[in-house]
Amino acid sequence: MKRRYLILPIAIFGIVYSCATNPFTGKSTLALVPDSQILPSAFQQYSAFLKENKVITGTADAQRVTTVGTKIKNAAEKYLNANGYKGYLKDYQWEYKLVDSKEVNAWCMPGGKIVFYTGILPITKDETGMAVVMGHEVAHALLNHGQQRMSADVLQQLGAAGVGAAVGNQTEATQKIAMQAYGVGTQYGVTLPFSRNHESEADKVGLTLMAIAGYNPDQSVAFWERMAANSGGSAPPEFMSTHPSNSTRIANLKALIPKAKAEAAKYGVTFK
Repeated sequence: MKRRYLILPIAIFGIVYSCATNPFTGKSTLALVPDSQILPSAFQQYSAFLKENKVITGTADAQRVTTVGTKIKNAAEKYLNANGYKGYLKDYQWEYKLVDSKEVNAWCMPGGKIVFYTGILPITKDETGMAVVMGHEVAHALLNHGQQRMSADVLQQLGAAGVGAAVGNQTEATQKIAMQAYGVGTQYGVTLPFSRNHESEADKVGLTLMAIAGYNPDQSVAFWERMAANSGGSAPPEFMSTHPSNSTRIANLKALIPKAKAEAAKYGVTFK
């Protein structure tokens, strides 16, 4: 019985000493799973994914993915160097790949491993539209969102263990109800808002990165309007989604555009 009570102090100790301050937000975030574990795993998974899927090479679109990705990466380095974080990306191994798929999506794994699906190209339309997506996906990696999600999973497992211990002497039916209630509560009360917040953070930082890279952030609104049109109104209600609604996202971007332009101006990049 006593052993059960030791879990919480030890867990809290680990949490207090497993936080990191992100240079893009200034926030202290959970880092219960270190990069020394995350990055090698991400690189391995990325390589496996590329072997199992059709990578497009030698085309104008494939070259555009690399060009835009490199510009966004350079913008991130400019920002970090200017703010006293030179060498922050030393463990990143950047790759930019175009993969044949009808899926309207793109993603960036921890450590700078990026994939664009051909299905999103009709919506990005041009290099600036691609920069909107690239900035957003790279921002997820730079904001360590993968690490934070893994850390949240660790805490959620600890919480589930606590619930299980609390109802351990109850009937099997009561235990099942308690665990189901915990699962639903954490999904809608913690996990989904947590993910929506990550999306909003990535929008903000991605907007700044594309602006520093020389891409007009005004075009982010047009891109998300095209995404909204493509969804055909089939998106779930915002509280049930891992992403903000398109209307919320567009409104937020409009408010953030002046700040992104002001940040870009510090690096000599201006827009009419």
